[in-house]
Amino acid sequence: MSVLPAINSADKAEADRRAIAIWLAAVAALVFIMVVVGGLTRLTESGLSITEWKPVTGAIPPMSEEHWQKEFDLYRQIPQYQLINKGMSLDEFKTIYWWEWGHRFLGRLIGLAFFVPFVWFAVRRRIEKGLMPRLVFLFVLGGMQGVLGWWMVMSGLTERTEVSQYRLAAHLGLATIIFGALVWTVLDLLNGRKSRFTDGLAKAALALMLFVFLQTILGAFVAGLRAGFVYNTWPLMAGAWIPDGLLRMEPLWHNFFENHLTVQFQHRIAAYLLLAAAAWHWWMARKTDAATGAGLLTLGIVAQAALGIWTVLWVVPIPLGAAHQAGAMIVFAISIWHLHRLAK
Repeated sequence: MSVLPAINSADKAEADRRAIAIWLAAVAALVFIMVVVGGLTRLTESGLSITEWKPVTGAIPPMSEEHWQKEFDLYRQIPQYQLINKGMSLDEFKTIYWWEWGHRFLGRLIGLAFFVPFVWFAVRRRIEKGLMPRLVFLFVLGGMQGVLGWWMVMSGLTERTEVSQYRLAAHLGLATIIFGALVWTVLDLLNGRKSRFTDGLAKAALALMLFVFLQTILGAFVAGLRAGFVYNTWPLMAGAWIPDGLLRMEPLWHNFFENHLTVQFQHRIAAYLLLAAAAWHWWMARKTDAATGAGLLTLGIVAQAALGIWTVLWVVPIPLGAAHQAGAMIVFAISIWHLHRLAK
């Protein structure tokens, strides 16, 4: 008789974990969509169309021609309009405005999609004590992402015609971290918590996951500088395997973040190295239980590299640019899944 309550308690705890995992997976899916929409906002050059940050009232778009004209007048005061889009019509402005509004709306939706179920689960005491700090931390990261997004937009409102590539990389980097943390937490809930990487394969999988993240950040610098719109050949770049001018800027470190040639070149080289590392990892894991995950990760990186080449050769059309950004998040999710399977 004493065993039955314990079994019921265990079943309830398992059901709670599954329910929370489903909720967090849905939030992760929204974050994924937000990253893709963010890429589309950048590709359509819409990110500076809303020049004020109104976390609450900004959720309501302009509802009259008078309000639309007010937003347009604010946009016409910034350098992007004056130097690039001068003469833009109100209807053209509405198109870029809706992209940025949609991106910000998704941010608000993600906040609600996280906060409301979190409160519901917490009030009903369905969240394990060990999980609570992680969920609170995720919510704080989400708030920081909103602030970071506005900090990024601010960089393009006064002296620039686009946002700073440094701030763009920080914004995408934090979004990727939040997405990865959500995926890892879902896997913890479904398969048991893991945090130790003891054997060689697990350590290699950890290194690959970090490499995928680094490559995503390098891609953000390519996007921020619009470096994908130049040097649109492959495999040669500027007619050479190692083009001239890689280190022409002073001081030296500026080249890796501000030189269009160097930024695209390092993104290409990192892709080759990442692919080689993933292939080697699969070879080492081919006779183990990790072979499936290592193979899937390698295939994902191959597909992402091919998509990147296609994107460059076609001079970054919007659909391919967005697909390449989505591909980066998919490969990152695969790397996390593979790492979780190997961790202890």
